[in-house]
Amino acid sequence: MISREDVAHVARLARLALEPDELERMRAQLDGILAYIDQLRAVDVAGVEPTAHAVPLVNVMREDAVVAPFPQEAMLANAPDRVGELFRVPRIIED
Repeated sequence: MISREDVAHVARLARLALEPDELERMRAQLDGILAYIDQLRAVDVAGVEPTAHAVPLVNVMREDAVVAPFPQEAMLANAPDRVGELFRVPRIIED
């Protein structure tokens, strides 16, 4: 079980200012996390190969295909503001 002092020490290291009620809440939450880690450590994984994915999928992307482009006028029809064949967007960088 993690103590309030341990939580306060970690909070100081992380430069967190915790109120007393927050210390207790964090202590309880960290206890729960550490208990879950103990459960994971107890699982027998001997003979289980490490994996990066739960399901063995290989290259599930679709094949690239050349298709006709979306019509420019249809695209620009939804633009809130445009200049000729260009979208006009708000300036975000000052001169």
